[in-house]
Amino acid sequence: MTDPRLAYIALALVPGIGPARLHVLLARFGTADCVLGASLDDLAGVPGMSRPAATAVHAARIETAARVVERTTSLDGHVLLPSDPGFPPALRNIPDPPTLLFAQGDLAQLAKPAVAIVGSRSHSRYGAEVCRHLAGGSARAGLVVVSGMARGIDALAHRAALDAAGTTAGVLGNGLGVVYPAANRVLYERVAAQGALVTEFPPGERPNAGSFPRRNRLISGLARAVVVIEAREKSGALLTVDAALGQGREVLAVPGPITSPVSTGCNRLIQHGCKPVLGLRDVLEEYGLAGVEVAAAQIPNDLTPLERQTLTLLDMERHVDQLAAALNTGTPDTLAVLTSLEIRGLVAQSPGKRFRRASPLSAPLQS
Repeated sequence: MTDPRLAYIALALVPGIGPARLHVLLARFGTADCVLGASLDDLAGVPGMSRPAATAVHAARIETAARVVERTTSLDGHVLLPSDPGFPPALRNIPDPPTLLFAQGDLAQLAKPAVAIVGSRSHSRYGAEVCRHLAGGSARAGLVVVSGMARGIDALAHRAALDAAGTTAGVLGNGLGVVYPAANRVLYERVAAQGALVTEFPPGERPNAGSFPRRNRLISGLARAVVVIEAREKSGALLTVDAALGQGREVLAVPGPITSPVSTGCNRLIQHGCKPVLGLRDVLEEYGLAGVEVAAAQIPNDLTPLERQTLTLLDMERHVDQLAAALNTGTPDTLAVLTSLEIRGLVAQSPGKRFRRASPLSAPLQS
């Protein structure tokens, strides 16, 4: 007999066979194995099945499913069916739920209370600071930070959650084993090791234009609330907002200057009734955590000795040349260390190449 699990996977991998068609096929034939064994004429006779769709189902093979499972296992990943205990419960009842998921890392993170943080790929320094504050604070409060593993705000949110000794879930617009964008390779490995990666695309599949709207509905679906930090008028982050509203999720937006193009989308959301985020408390109260004392941000334990020494010297604002002299390093090397610390949100730069320890945005948790 055919393995029923492999039969289901083979059927779910057929392009264009979404949850509605899958339900109709299983209702008509009883099991995935019977669907795969049905004649082309019987498949084409199912209500709602076009001849091309029936042909695609008829061409599905168990061997294809077995290769996909083998490839997933070789990546230390898991294939998740909706009936599996590890399948994220929040995704079972969204409109257009995934028929199959591929995941890597700690699957338990996919069932915990989560907040989605999304925004522009080309963000401002203000957006980066707000993102680190909200993502890091949410993680320290015990929430899983969900985002889409893209450049910009997404990557900052994942890093801030991990740097806060919290956890994060990255939703991919491609299959496991594909790092996109390539610059996020280190982040990909960190999330896989300390959080979870999840996608509905089979291992090795490259992203395409249609991948990201499908990814976005999973980002919002995993979370109770979606926080938008900097979005242009026609930003891709607003597709996540559309998905969130269709799923009954809360949408929060960070206000920005009216002169900033990257804040136009967020300001419009607020104008149309979305809750403005004026501090961490506004996010946490969506989870009943507004009165929780959130631990102060800690210095990450993976800094190099030179990075730690640099932070020690930044007890007050200093010029890069002062720091270079105190560290006994050249100015270019000192700037490289400061840039690394700035990317991680630990150092802030003022005009004239002056640097200081970054302090989190002040946001009282109780008022």
